[in-house]
Amino acid sequence: MAKPMSASKLVEILRAEGVTVHEVRNWRTHNRNSKGPWGPMNGVMIHHTVTSGTDSSVALCYDGYSALPGPLCHGVIDKKGHVHLVGNGRANHAGLGDGDVLRAVVNETKLPPDNEADTDGNRHFYGFECINLGNGKDPWPEAQKEAIEKVSAAICRHHGWSERSVIGHKEWQPGKQDPRGFTMDGMRSRIADRLKGKPSGGSSPDPKPQPKPSYEPFPGAGFFQVGRHDPLITAMGKRLVAEGCGRYEEGPSPNWTDADRKSYTAWQHKLGFKGKDADGIPGKVSWEKLKVPAS
Repeated sequence: MAKPMSASKLVEILRAEGVTVHEVRNWRTHNRNSKGPWGPMNGVMIHHTVTSGTDSSVALCYDGYSALPGPLCHGVIDKKGHVHLVGNGRANHAGLGDGDVLRAVVNETKLPPDNEADTDGNRHFYGFECINLGNGKDPWPEAQKEAIEKVSAAICRHHGWSERSVIGHKEWQPGKQDPRGFTMDGMRSRIADRLKGKPSGGSSPDPKPQPKPSYEPFPGAGFFQVGRHDPLITAMGKRLVAEGCGRYEEGPSPNWTDADRKSYTAWQHKLGFKGKDADGIPGKVSWEKLKVPAS
């Protein structure tokens, strides 16, 4: 789970990953936020456009059409590997999909079959449309596949996600076949290599290599007790506030208090824990999902 990036931050991380970015019209304020929530973010979804031609494809994804208003994604990836940003916020790209798939993406585990359409994907996924006819014959140039890899890795790197947070539309919504022409397992393998500092393809190395963020290891449940004073507690509290789980009137501070326990209980509830598993004392699973930055 993560707070959506600002438009400026998205441009920044894409360019830092070596992506050529084009900003289309008023994309920074172009969204469907009036129709539903945007966030928390859980992953990246890849599509194909079933169109040809860059200008017309970008215009379609920006404007949409009468039955489905734009933006139809956040960015369009053309055959040259350039990314055209067309939306910032909720976009009509994912539609309803399988809640079990979303849970697997959140947990970064193997994806189950997508056999239901019961969950709003437009709320939880960044979406990128790739220009391709989707007929199994239209080629995917290496520059375009490398751009998909770079875009996905940049977003995963920013949020601290692994390659398992990247899925295809066909893995989300029953009946969809996009993207067609390469496998998502193969693309995820490329993204994993890039996140490890081993980019695929034949281009030059990234101009600004970025290490994967490091996080504080779980200090053990016994660490969290009355009288404990440690900067780690402050760092934890800041992450709880960022996740919308802060229950502090003041702080957070380095001292373990009842406000920390109540805030952590809210985080455990957000993760779906109940009863004794939501007692406000950090456990290893919930701690690792909180991703407290290493000091």
